[in-house]
Amino acid sequence: MIRIIDYGVGNIQAFLTLFKRQGIAAEKASTIEELQDATRLILPGVGHFDHAMQRLNDSGLRPELERLVLKESVPVIGICVGMQMLADSSEEGTLPGLGWIPGKVKSFASNPLMVKLPMPHMGWNTLQTKPASRLFQAGFDDEPQFYFLHSYYFDAEDKNDVAASAFYGTDFDVVVSRGHMHGVQCHPEKSHHWGAQLLKNFAEFG
Repeated sequence: MIRIIDYGVGNIQAFLTLFKRQGIAAEKASTIEELQDATRLILPGVGHFDHAMQRLNDSGLRPELERLVLKESVPVIGICVGMQMLADSSEEGTLPGLGWIPGKVKSFASNPLMVKLPMPHMGWNTLQTKPASRLFQAGFDDEPQFYFLHSYYFDAEDKNDVAASAFYGTDFDVVVSRGHMHGVQCHPEKSHHWGAQLLKNFAEFG
């Protein structure tokens, strides 16, 4: 069962609708008990980094999530701010991140190559993917298009963890994968068939 973490941040219904269309079993989880049958985990997130981290910390779900992901190796994917929460820290706030994938969330505005570009980075952009990535293992052409809405990006400490990048003034990390842990900055739930295929691949190969 795919469990979507319901901690008060993120559009959970969009993911539930997408998986239902694909015939993939998925439900939200707002209690520790609802996490017990999880074979996959989705950590959604929107808005401010510190707000999302505080909501997760206050939900009471974090210790069980860490047990499932770090000890039981249950595959997880963080979406948008949910991806940024996988990092060690963020320039957007002061709270520490989960630290599951080494890296720091940085502001486009702090990068000289991006500072004069419109903010937030919004709309469609092309991904440069690594074919070996399990998230892109099936159903993708050479230049998949994904929808973005963000002013901060995940800068992976180990570039071997980067499964896809995009260009906005300069290349930046869009998808990171370390073993069974994944993060996606773009919005697969808003990215038509490309997004649906990425989540299907996570469900099948993640």
